[in-house]
Amino acid sequence: MGPLGVCFFLLFCLLSASSEGGTIGVNYGRVADNLPSPSSVVQLLKANNITHVKIFDADSEVLNALAGSDIEVTVMVPNQLLQTTATSPSFAALWVQDNVAPYYPLTKIQAIAVGNEIFDDPTNLTSYLVQAMINVQAALVKLDLDNDIKVSTPVALSALQSSYPPSAGAFRTDLAETVMMPMLQFLRKTGSYLMVNVYPFFAYEANANDISLDYALFRPNAGVLDSGSGLTYYNLLDAQVDAVVYAMSALNYDDVPISISETGWPSEGDPNELGADVMNAAAYVGNLISRVQSGTCGTPKRPHCNMNVYLFALFNENQKPGPTSERNYGMFYPNEQKVYDVNFILGNSNSSSSSGNNNGTSNNGGNVRSSSNGNSSETWCIADPSAGKERLQMALDFACGEGGADCTAIQPGAECYEPNTIEAHASYAFNNYYQKNGKGSWNCNFGGAAYVVSQAPKIGKCTLPSSTN
Repeated sequence: MGPLGVCFFLLFCLLSASSEGGTIGVNYGRVADNLPSPSSVVQLLKANNITHVKIFDADSEVLNALAGSDIEVTVMVPNQLLQTTATSPSFAALWVQDNVAPYYPLTKIQAIAVGNEIFDDPTNLTSYLVQAMINVQAALVKLDLDNDIKVSTPVALSALQSSYPPSAGAFRTDLAETVMMPMLQFLRKTGSYLMVNVYPFFAYEANANDISLDYALFRPNAGVLDSGSGLTYYNLLDAQVDAVVYAMSALNYDDVPISISETGWPSEGDPNELGADVMNAAAYVGNLISRVQSGTCGTPKRPHCNMNVYLFALFNENQKPGPTSERNYGMFYPNEQKVYDVNFILGNSNSSSSSGNNNGTSNNGGNVRSSSNGNSSETWCIADPSAGKERLQMALDFACGEGGADCTAIQPGAECYEPNTIEAHASYAFNNYYQKNGKGSWNCNFGGAAYVVSQAPKIGKCTLPSSTN
């Protein structure tokens, strides 16, 4: 490598070092009658490098099984206890004393979710939410646990009055001043974060004629311009999260962090549930894992915020009510086999692989695998538009120059010149470099400007090859 290549490599190292990446965790729901024991589940989590888990209660068997595992846990005060938790500080103190204190720190409880999607609960518990959070926080303070364990609550996007375009994001008028403002004040004061449940699947299913599937699945696309902000969005998740960010900003709380407490895609659905299939689920989960761990998981509104994401869910849950999709969000069947062949390199971006992984690639870049044709080596490297045009151009210049990628196909008049965008050309060059150099994850980094995907990307009329042969 010549001097120019060395300088470029060092610059990429600096750019990569400044982006630590987000954290990927999973939701461990148990609305089923056929799940493995909690001790077996912990072994499954560890075997797949899952370092963060969220449960929907504070079950003693689960918390005991997690003891000593080094897996960080979010527990939950169930909705049915919310009113009592709000009206009785002594009950809140007793709940923390019985459900948190006996297990911590051997079980690494790092957050308490007070209720779940309370605004959608039919028993009308909204007025109790913030006081319940305050009482749980007071209980932690008394036990000197408040610096180690944060208090929050997961809210659904139904809390928004408007969400499109993202810059028009606003909370519902019945929630904005009476609930969201005091809640955000509490989160700011305690150094906590807002938990948000975000499901691009719902938006796509309801608006498939208007929303591109590629846009929903983190695949290359032309992007969607928000005319209000001038920002361009290249995936639906970012747009939905930024709608919440703008809603918070309208209340002058744009400094409060956000954690995605649930997101996922169903592998099966009813005939009218468009997009609910195993390949789309594999693409959504796999591409999201890669993106979070790439170190460029901020949104256009908050480009420097590395977001923590909890996938929904660990298992298919056969007793969940509702449409077929509700029982098919799991990444694993109850027999612990994968629903789709995705290599879950979870935890933070520095996680090492489990000893059982022998796929021949480094895991430091968050590689994923998914294939319906039985060939698990089929992966591609594409540009991350959120890295910005300047970084993409620099990476493109390197790939086509010092990097030795064959970029003849993206020259004017060549078969892959159109669309003539930096994102499309960078994806072609990055993929050529990646395929040519052996598909190691380190060959799809480019200073955080690229990530690996598990389904064949198509850019305009050009399909990116899975090899350079």
